[in-house]
Amino acid sequence: MNANTCIQPPQFLPLSPLYQQNFHSFTQKPQSLKPTKKSCYFSIRVCDYSFKGGVFRTQKSRVKCSVSEVEEQKEKQQKVAKRAYPFHNIEPKWQSYWEKNQTFRTPDEVDTSKPKFYVLDMFPYPSGAGLHVGHPLGYTATDILARLKRMQGYNVLHPMGWDAFGLPAEQYAIELKSLGFSYDWDREISTTEPQYYKWTQWIFLQLLKRGLAYQAEVPVNWCPALGTVLANEEVVDGVSERGGHSVIRKPMRQWMLKITAYADRLLEDLDDLDWPESVKEMQRNWIGRSEGAELEFCVLNSDGKERDIKITVYTTRPDTVFGATYLVVAPEHSLLPSLMSLSQRESVEEYKDLASRKSDLERTELQKEKTGIFSGCYAKNPANGEAIPIWVADYVLGSYGTGAIMAVPAHDTRDYEFATKYDIPIRWVVKPDDDDFIDSGKAYEGGGSILNSSSSTSGLDINGLDSKVAASKVIEWADTTGNGKKKVNYKLRDWLFARQRYWGEPIPVVFLQDSGETGPILETDLPLALPELDDFTPTGTGEPPLAKAVSWVKTTDPSSGKPAMRETSTMPQWAGSCWYYLRYMDPKNSKELVDKTKEKYWSPVDIYVGGAEHAVLHLLYSRFWHKVLYDIGVVSTKEPFKCVINQGIILGEVQYTAFKNPDGNYVSADSADLSGEIIQEIIPEEEVIKSGDSFVLKGDPGIRLIARAHKMSKSRGNVVNPDDVVSEYGADSLRLYEMFMGPFRDSKTWSTSGIEGVYRFLGRTWRLIVGIPLSDGTFRDGTVAIDGEPSFEQLRSLNKCIAKVTEEIEGTRFNTGISAMMEFINAAYKWDTLPRSVVEEFVLLLSPYAPHIAEELWFRLGHLNSLAYEPFPKANPDYLKESTVVLPVQINGKMRGTIQIEEGCSEEDAFRLVSQDAKLSKLLDGKSIKKRIYVPGKILNVILDACKRLSCMLIETSNVSAVLLSALLNAQVTVGFEIEPPLHVLWWETGNAIQGLSSVHYSLT
Repeated sequence: MNANTCIQPPQFLPLSPLYQQNFHSFTQKPQSLKPTKKSCYFSIRVCDYSFKGGVFRTQKSRVKCSVSEVEEQKEKQQKVAKRAYPFHNIEPKWQSYWEKNQTFRTPDEVDTSKPKFYVLDMFPYPSGAGLHVGHPLGYTATDILARLKRMQGYNVLHPMGWDAFGLPAEQYAIELKSLGFSYDWDREISTTEPQYYKWTQWIFLQLLKRGLAYQAEVPVNWCPALGTVLANEEVVDGVSERGGHSVIRKPMRQWMLKITAYADRLLEDLDDLDWPESVKEMQRNWIGRSEGAELEFCVLNSDGKERDIKITVYTTRPDTVFGATYLVVAPEHSLLPSLMSLSQRESVEEYKDLASRKSDLERTELQKEKTGIFSGCYAKNPANGEAIPIWVADYVLGSYGTGAIMAVPAHDTRDYEFATKYDIPIRWVVKPDDDDFIDSGKAYEGGGSILNSSSSTSGLDINGLDSKVAASKVIEWADTTGNGKKKVNYKLRDWLFARQRYWGEPIPVVFLQDSGETGPILETDLPLALPELDDFTPTGTGEPPLAKAVSWVKTTDPSSGKPAMRETSTMPQWAGSCWYYLRYMDPKNSKELVDKTKEKYWSPVDIYVGGAEHAVLHLLYSRFWHKVLYDIGVVSTKEPFKCVINQGIILGEVQYTAFKNPDGNYVSADSADLSGEIIQEIIPEEEVIKSGDSFVLKGDPGIRLIARAHKMSKSRGNVVNPDDVVSEYGADSLRLYEMFMGPFRDSKTWSTSGIEGVYRFLGRTWRLIVGIPLSDGTFRDGTVAIDGEPSFEQLRSLNKCIAKVTEEIEGTRFNTGISAMMEFINAAYKWDTLPRSVVEEFVLLLSPYAPHIAEELWFRLGHLNSLAYEPFPKANPDYLKESTVVLPVQINGKMRGTIQIEEGCSEEDAFRLVSQDAKLSKLLDGKSIKKRIYVPGKILNVILDACKRLSCMLIETSNVSAVLLSALLNAQVTVGFEIEPPLHVLWWETGNAIQGLSSVHYSLT
């Protein structure tokens, strides 16, 4: 053979169309390439398959040749070659199509005979910083559900709106549209628009009419330096978050909403909701219903005689009343001025002032050291007649219960700690199961047999009774003797519904100037819009900024015509978000909050998705307002949200932290004194390796590092911008990766390198259906799909995928649905043909996850309209049966192995499985088949032709770039064994299009 013989693809192997499209001729004209100085090695394997003496023999030789690495001259060509598919053209095209054609608009009038699906994202709160990759997680999930339900024939309501002013919301909308979310933008609302908050004000007036809105003196966070009231979240460690100024608690007249009137209903109706149990439990704990007793303790004068003052306490353990050795009243208790002795007054006043600087959370924190002061006064325990001291302590809140407790230190941990600190007697009245527990130095909070609880003076004797029985007897005794009564109590407090700032909905009431009497404005005068102000800063007097709008404040009472003043406080920022889900049903209605027919059809929200941080307050307030609206006939359901789902958090990429001692030397994390003088240093990922369960420095494996992922924040510098991800990988890849990272409800760690896996999957899907790129990097029109009938194996693979994806989407297990589609694509690459009917079904299956690429593939398959409303595939149960048979396989009459086949499997499908089997396929490679003998379900015998001598050289290129292979143009390859012509070369290309090869020169000896 001549040394310069040009190698051509072999003709003796039967190749499927799918395989043929991945073979390239070695005689193509090479592209213009620019070599670099960097060199590397390229390895080939030469195999000689010969038939001698009635058996096949194989010889192998592996050789290397040094070649020069080459690169593309034009950066543009590099980028084209890098893209797995042309997402940069596809995505803008289909986003423009959807917007122009209003593809996802839900008509005002829908066919109510069809089922409905209302899926809603919790309100976003845009900021100037825009999105990071954690934000689209929930939005992607709801979009997948919305797209699925549209294709299943539902009327879908999938809206979006804002609870913020101006540009941030507009920028947010642009970013959301770039990710292909199928929102009905015609229903977009903003809670800050007067035409919206007109109805927020209307709801307030309905609450006012029913006595559910009232004014009361309540303690607020007052910052004298800033001259304003601060929300709890604006106060940190007793100082203002802005400026670090001292903050005190001071009473101020505020608007309240009587949510406690609905406490029982809010609690009872939780049982029927499809919500996470953890969320329902948080709501139950926040409502905090408890049954107990209110007991009255007479205050004693200095002579030990009863005064005409009684302190009422609430307790859930009336069985322990004999163990009450002191009382505690809150520093803000209304009776405290009457309880202070002259000698203690100054000290108590000082303590009150200190307590006023703490938030409720700080005061009730279990871990903090308890503080208090003796009032100088005593009260009588009604059960045994003993005089017990009255203390003032900030761990008791004036807003909970009665603002006073009977302290039983033996059976309450907080009381025990306090009593131990201040040397107050501890009396055991409940016998622990373990007799030694009394000496353990701890409070026993459980139940048991009652002891030390009998008094001839009061006539109460509960010794020997079980705790529950004793509690009932104490309540009965208290009610009979006038010392108390049975009481149900709630931790839930009425909702403080006023803010002393400009931004917020004006409260639609006026105050008569002569009497101060409150009156509503007329509903026909709504909305009451905010006046324009040049100065929004606090007044410094406690009055809200609206007080500066003098001409706006002065008005007349609409009922009497008398001079009046408007309310200058505004509603809290979440007032508008309590009912926005209703406005989406009928966003342009100027006559009523929502049309009754539309509300009845769309209510309740079927799936409501958002962060767990809203698990209590937002959901509780929305449920309260909804129940009020239900009572007055505005809505038809008792609850607003049928199913609530909390998505997990996407954390920033893992950061590796090393520690240095004061000398600047690295110290291992397991030996570093983190409380001492230690320097932390962030280590780049490329300088880190894993060692066992730990991460260590690559350059010094003895130095263990701390590996941790943090919540994304600008301060940590770990924010990943979705715009950057979309630019490099496309919106579909971002959507797919966020769903593929792990279970939707779990927290996950972002990895930019991880997105490349789903990007490759979309690229493989594209090339499977469209084909490999042309020489200029573009793709052919249309697809490689054919109109032939699919095989049983193909239909089975498809229907298994349909069943799995459908089940996983509906169960919000999005990651495993993606895995099923990946398995399908892997299987499809092994098929000889690609039936159009199978491809179309798979494209529809992919579309909820990756709508842009799916729309483009659907168009290339010959469809002119969007697939958004095409019927979603349904699995045929006939192809899901797991009935398989073990089929023996013979070659030339000799048993060579077995394969698993389906009952009813055809001869072609059985042979295909043999060809794909790792062991059996080797026995058939390069062989000419004379005939096949197939007994269905029993045996397959493959008879081979009498074989001639065949030779084949296989160049393995799975990890070699096209440009590297091009450098073989002048390489001399020496084969180290005798081989006779004809010599055939197979080149299997596994990923990138390989071009620019003209010939391979070799010499044979």
